[in-house]
Amino acid sequence: MRELSFAELDTERTELLPTRETLTFGNYNWANIVASNSSLALNAASLYAVANSAAVQTIAVGQG
Repeated sequence: MRELSFAELDTERTELLPTRETLTFGNYNWANIVASNSSLALNAASLYAVANSAAVQTIAVGQG
């Protein structure tokens, strides 16, 4: 990742977010978050062996 020059930074623009009242649905603001971590390693009946494992992570977020 490289740094931005002042000229590049000057070309960027920003926007204001809508007010909190605009973002909510009535008086409700909720988020459904589901997270899952899974990993499996097996080292059975073997001498001087090494078991490796890679983990997988999944996160799903739904907001309404």
